[in-house]
Amino acid sequence: MAKSKQFVVIGLGRFGESVAKTLYGLGHDVLAVDMDEDMVQEISDSVTHAVQMDATDESALRTLGLRNFDVAVVTIGSNIQASVMVTLLVKELGVKYIIAKGQSDLHAKVLYKIGADRVVLPEKDMGVRVAHNLVSASILDYIELSPDYSIMEMKALAEWNGKTLTELKLRSKYGINVMAIKKNDDINISPSAEEVISTEDIIVAIGSAEVLAKIEEIMSKQK
Repeated sequence: MAKSKQFVVIGLGRFGESVAKTLYGLGHDVLAVDMDEDMVQEISDSVTHAVQMDATDESALRTLGLRNFDVAVVTIGSNIQASVMVTLLVKELGVKYIIAKGQSDLHAKVLYKIGADRVVLPEKDMGVRVAHNLVSASILDYIELSPDYSIMEMKALAEWNGKTLTELKLRSKYGINVMAIKKNDDINISPSAEEVISTEDIIVAIGSAEVLAKIEEIMSKQK
């Protein structure tokens, strides 16, 4: 089992609360921080520690011993000034890796500039995923890794039924790499070239946005 990490989650809105509870549920140490005492009380049984504090107050933040944490997740999305300030402070206080929630592409640029290692834009990301899902019932999920590459989870095309990955030549034909195959409740995260695909299978593939768009087009025409 992977070694558990220490996370500090600052900002307990719906997104922050969800991140904190999930990380704790996965067996990690989680310190949850928010200004709102009710939110802190509400989450206290679902994380390792919960602290009521104004995270923009540097002297208060110093008392948390943040340099001992592996990852800081700054989820103060609505108040851009506070989000920037807290990101800057946790960076200065020595947290090894910082993930920040952004409101917009511009906000994300600022967060990267001041030291965030990764910025998530939940509303934009979810919008992208929902839009792709609406295009075709065969597209189950879509995650944008960068402007150029994405991961798509899709139902196998009818014409792939009974063929092996070697026979399908998905890389040369479509330009996608198959990362995993789900068969019922089983997931094979490193399928061999001889893996036979059936129409019930779900394929997790990575490829360029352009290539995945072409596959989406094919799928939207298949009923």
